[in-house]
Amino acid sequence: MQIVETINKGLQRGYTVTIPAKDIAARIDGEVAKMAPTMKMPGFRPGKVPANLLKKMHGPALHQEALNTSIREAMDGLMREKALRPAMQPDVALGDGYEEGKDAELNVALEVLPQIEAPSLDGLKLEKLVVPVSDAEVAEAVAKIAAGQKSFTDAKKGHKAGDGDQLIIDFVGKLDGTPFDGGSAEGQALEIGAGRFIPGFEEQLTGAKAGDTKQITVTFPADYGAAELAGKDATFDITVHSVKIPGESKIDDEFAKSLGLESLEQLQGLLRGQLEQETAGQTRTQMKRALLDQLAAGHDFEVPPSMVAAEFDQIWTQLEQEAANEPDPAAAKAEIEGEKDDYRAIAERRVRLGLLLSEIGQGNGVEVSNQEMNMLLQQAAQQYREEDRQRFVEYIQNEPLAAAQLRAPLYEDKVVDFLFDKAEVSEREVTKDELQAAIEAEEHVHGPDCDHDHGHGHDAKPAKKAAAKKATAKKVAAEAAPAAEAKPAAKKAAAPKAATTKPAAAEKPAATAKKPAATKKPAAKK
Repeated sequence: MQIVETINKGLQRGYTVTIPAKDIAARIDGEVAKMAPTMKMPGFRPGKVPANLLKKMHGPALHQEALNTSIREAMDGLMREKALRPAMQPDVALGDGYEEGKDAELNVALEVLPQIEAPSLDGLKLEKLVVPVSDAEVAEAVAKIAAGQKSFTDAKKGHKAGDGDQLIIDFVGKLDGTPFDGGSAEGQALEIGAGRFIPGFEEQLTGAKAGDTKQITVTFPADYGAAELAGKDATFDITVHSVKIPGESKIDDEFAKSLGLESLEQLQGLLRGQLEQETAGQTRTQMKRALLDQLAAGHDFEVPPSMVAAEFDQIWTQLEQEAANEPDPAAAKAEIEGEKDDYRAIAERRVRLGLLLSEIGQGNGVEVSNQEMNMLLQQAAQQYREEDRQRFVEYIQNEPLAAAQLRAPLYEDKVVDFLFDKAEVSEREVTKDELQAAIEAEEHVHGPDCDHDHGHGHDAKPAKKAAAKKATAKKVAAEAAPAAEAKPAAKKAAAPKAATTKPAAAEKPAATAKKPAATKKPAAKK
């Protein structure tokens, strides 16, 4: 094999690789020798079919396989000999005019990863904004759960329904005197003041008694989910079957036990942990941004244009999808078009920081274990139809680039955690509002993509635009894998929807407080 370098400019490389015809022929002869002992043909004893006859029968297929194998080995040899680290899949073209019996000339073009000076990890300083959870917040969370657990008992005869009372009703909704789909229900529970029905519905039932029948008129909100009802006036014929009053939920150990816990103290502890967890992600986001800022400030090296282009394409695709879902898609598209250069800068910064984090991770022994990778693979497979999951698993197992993309987010998180451990971290207590303000300040100064894996842009953008411009594309693989999106072989299935009872048109989805996860009681000591 002969290698001639044709391009060496920046990160671009070009080579002409010549594979001698005799090497390809020798490979064909080797395949024929493997086939011969098992081949059968009329007129010949088993295993005695002449090699030239086998070549005549299977020549094209044997040649193609030998050529493909030779090209793969030649590329492996090129990478080893020139110590190349491709940024993306190399472009390999077989020279014009090639035919069997001639040398195969390959034209190879690729971009290589830059040589990055190992960054110094000394002097990293970070501030961790901590939001303490007060006893009052825990008590409020317990009270919300208790409110969701309250029971109702039948009110005395003649009791007029008031705020907090529950009515069991039938109703029929009509537009211009004609019942409409989804506008009727029987035995529907309605709590006055809960705000679960459209505005005006609950209020007009205040004072109702068991056995009452009445008609009310309401106006559906302009943004109501059903377009045929949005902004329309409707009447509802209502029959009140019963009125119930709420029972008092006593907050004590017995209440906690009704939730599957051991004591009120355990319930309070679980809720405190949940409240702390709610701000932990924001705290990490704020620290990560500060960390990336420090890394970016000290490193400015050339990055492969193909990786930047692939990263930008993913960002742009997501932005276009989001713009298409805006109330005025044309205006939204025009807005992002005006900031296209900003997003190219964001893509370049993400690639640069991704490569830098990769260099840090590899230089310090950060790894994703086989067990962690298997867990990632199984979790990702759950997004597919059951019949496609095994195909997806096999695809990832056989495609190194796809596996690298799946591994990348976890790898990056592990590198970031490693850097957090290396940094000098000081803590400062703040309120939730102060933490949110700090995050929004970062968005204002550095651009809307700060809360993504690989950094953010350089130019200031109003924080109010951040939500509309967030790019949710996957980031450059932190282990120096190409940023190109992996294409799973198995077709991804739409996520199945949970089976729910369709609410009546007058009812809004009820927001309910989350219960803490029930924990198993410890086994008694022997």
